[in-house]
Amino acid sequence: MSYSAYDHPTVEAAGRDAVPVVDMRDPDAAQAVARAAEEWGAFLLVGHGVPAEMVARMEEQVTLLFERPAPEKTRVERRPGDAYGYQKRIGSQGYTLPATAIRSEFRRVWLDGGDDYDRFCEVMEEFHREMRPLSSKLLDVLLRALGLTDEQIAAGETERKIRETLTPRIRLNLYDKCPDSECGIGLEAHTDSVFFTVLMQNLVPGLQLLRRGPDRWVTVPALPGAFAVFIDDMFHVLTNGRFHNVVHRAVKSSEQQRVSAVYGLSPPDDMKVAPLPSAMLPGVKAKFRAVTWPEYNLMIRKTFGTDKSALEMLQVAEGKGEPQN
Repeated sequence: MSYSAYDHPTVEAAGRDAVPVVDMRDPDAAQAVARAAEEWGAFLLVGHGVPAEMVARMEEQVTLLFERPAPEKTRVERRPGDAYGYQKRIGSQGYTLPATAIRSEFRRVWLDGGDDYDRFCEVMEEFHREMRPLSSKLLDVLLRALGLTDEQIAAGETERKIRETLTPRIRLNLYDKCPDSECGIGLEAHTDSVFFTVLMQNLVPGLQLLRRGPDRWVTVPALPGAFAVFIDDMFHVLTNGRFHNVVHRAVKSSEQQRVSAVYGLSPPDDMKVAPLPSAMLPGVKAKFRAVTWPEYNLMIRKTFGTDKSALEMLQVAEGKGEPQN
């Protein structure tokens, strides 16, 4: 399915369209996450404990990466079917990499290593060290937001496997500034296929969320120190649609370039994801059949450009679902 036809009005992020802000230090954070995940599929996260200095170093190094000579980047260009590598679009650049193989991935860019390579990798590794435990804490908050107790989370086979096998990937982005007359979409509307995503961005607005009922785009404010958290397709399936995946996009700025770093958490390739019985509301049947992440990504490719989404292909007749045990 393509979301390029999502031509909806853009509204101010205020009142009922104010993007939810969740403080990780709040004892009631799980309740706030539940409301945000059900109504928005996204929220801004503060009180996460990630140092502002690290965020500044990330912004600097991501910018320096995309300023490197074109031949260094094009030799690691991501081709159809590739999981990782560099991508160039009109007015934007991106790089996807495995969070656990940073040095080997970027040795493809810096063939001879050197100080710039070492400094870049040190900052990327620092980012991973900060985001990995934060993601684990977020997963626990999300599971508690579904109404699960700590005992259920610890005892559940699926819940435990998710906690132990969350697979991180990093996506780095740079969106060029543009003249007013040429500004437009930097990244088309889409949902992410993983469980959930944590996004770090500089203080340049450009991220937009699709707010439902009636559909309208809301520009996420550039709140200092805040990360954006997205509920993604696999968590949508896991929660039987209770926590919905969020459609989002990026628009370019006429004033400054925008930089972001995305930390996405996916299931391992061999894990079947289906609605959790422990998260099912009373009387509600499973809406989706079990699927692995690679199978789901293949469905995304097959439905791209059609009027049907991969999630719709996963839907089952009422009462026919097979939730995980």
